[in-house]
Amino acid sequence: MKNILLIGGSYGIGYELAKELQTENNVFVASRSNENLSNLNVTHIPFDATTGILDTTNLPAVIDGLVYCPGSINLRPFRGLKLETFESDMHLNFFSMVKVIQSVLPQLTTAEQSSIVLFSSVAVKMGMPFHTSVAASKGAIEGFAKALAAEYAPKIRVNVIAPSLTDTPLAEKFLSNEEKREKSAQRHPLKRVGTTEDIAQMANFLLSEKSSWISGQIFHVDGGMSSLLVNS
Repeated sequence: MKNILLIGGSYGIGYELAKELQTENNVFVASRSNENLSNLNVTHIPFDATTGILDTTNLPAVIDGLVYCPGSINLRPFRGLKLETFESDMHLNFFSMVKVIQSVLPQLTTAEQSSIVLFSSVAVKMGMPFHTSVAASKGAIEGFAKALAAEYAPKIRVNVIAPSLTDTPLAEKFLSNEEKREKSAQRHPLKRVGTTEDIAQMANFLLSEKSSWISGQIFHVDGGMSSLLVNS
């Protein structure tokens, strides 16, 4: 069985992924809360993404897969954003991620071939209004992932999933009623909002041997938004 470490797995995409992985892997979930994990066969490790400090004491000597799930959605006009907002988004989305990867790098390199899965946003490619802060921090992840993949090939594979709006607790305020949900769905060529299952299944694939010849890629799991025109 593989040892998989999920950073953030008590709700949303991380929780869905933990459910998928638990039957065939040893899953370790590092998160602030474990209230939703009691019914899963996983090991919980207390972790606060705002610090990025991970206690590796109870982790195995070999880690075959790492997924960093924490993220933010600060959608506001640029003129109203303070520098502190950019710094906060960059810290949560990028710097804490870097800290985590560095802290478990020995375990990742001990594996025969390990896989790192990170998360970006469709807004990095699309250029959406009110996304300057989140797009900046997520764009940093895409550049970082390609450089890291090149540096550690063939020992570590590194790939990024760039979703569009997905039905998670983080996006709740954007999908809080049927009108908002329908408008969001219509913006996508596939005419629906993404689900946690959509994203978790791609992450599961990138952790598996089925993707053993894939590294340094950005996968847009976005209902076609980044590459297709919406029919009028």
